Amino acid sequence: MSTLFEPLALGAITVPNRVIMAPLTRSRSTRENVPTAMMVDYYAMRASAGLITSEAIAISPQGAGFTYTPGLWRNDQIEAWRSITQAVNARGGRIIAQLAHNGRAGHSEVIGQQPVSASATVAPVDAWTFDGPKPSQCSRPLDISEIPGLVADFAAAARNAIQAGFDGVQLHAANGMLLDQFLRDNCNLRTDDYGGSIDNRIRLLGEVTRAVAGAIGADITSVRLSPNGETWGVDDSNPTPLFVAAAKMLDEIGIAYLELRETGAGGAFGETDVPRQSPMIRPHFKGPLVLNNNYNLERAQADLASGLADAISFGRPFIANPDLVHRLRHRAPLNAPRPEHFYTQGEEGYLDYPTLANAKAPV
Repeated sequence: MSTLFEPLALGAITVPNRVIMAPLTRSRSTRENVPTAMMVDYYAMRASAGLITSEAIAISPQGAGFTYTPGLWRNDQIEAWRSITQAVNARGGRIIAQLAHNGRAGHSEVIGQQPVSASATVAPVDAWTFDGPKPSQCSRPLDISEIPGLVADFAAAARNAIQAGFDGVQLHAANGMLLDQFLRDNCNLRTDDYGGSIDNRIRLLGEVTRAVAGAIGADITSVRLSPNGETWGVDDSNPTPLFVAAAKMLDEIGIAYLELRETGAGGAFGETDVPRQSPMIRPHFKGPLVLNNNYNLERAQADLASGLADAISFGRPFIANPDLVHRLRHRAPLNAPRPEHFYTQGEEGYLDYPTLANAKAPV
């Protein structure tokens, strides 16, 4: 029976345990999308994770829709990320870059242009700007002639990630971001080769994944999907055949692993009436499957033992517990995260969570 604390091969990356750090936007980069010195310490402190997935990293200025988030399209960004990957590797850790394009979740005051998406739609949530939250704007549909350039941006960012010292990459096709906007039918209203049928709606994900796999190798390329109900206003009327088809396609490409972000009680994106999709997807993806669903130790072990998952990714517990693997292994209590500091720009709520070894008070 697999446990959280056994090694696992995720494609070409062998991890010492199955406690994966999920991607976590923390807004500690500069306004110009360059990682900062405090991020070196933040990631290095969590190097005991089986694998660290970076926060979402924009592939281009157009894709950098959130404030104070990092990018990977310029040399100064590559150099700043290299300091982070070297610090993680020096502590024996492994780290991959999650590559993202926010699509309609962006705002013109942040990206300097009208946000793009599969179709002309408006997210039913406020967008983040440097002056605070503002109503989301109507997106501009990506012209079909622009899609090869978008695919090339993902491939270039993947090459930059390897140059920066990352051990691999993950494509962010979840949580209402651009690739997810193409996947799901309430947001993708296109009538060309990228809209309508399921085969057409998964086409862009396939083209991006193949391009990235061709640039750096399929065995260090992974994908994150969120086969659930509505997220950031993005939803699908019939998710099971959509995400099964996407999983089959990704299996044929031969990616290193597939991560699924599902919803559950207390999750970051709330609950949904959509049934859990991982049991339907599992038979169609032969590689390692990583699940993310507001897990505790007991639920994580149960899904590993049943064979539903090969590893579990933890999000908010890693924010508050840099030594999460040690705490889970020894069934120690966990620090509680402080949401008021999730997206601030300082060290408070970022570098000051105690480990068991240095805690000055009971945790």
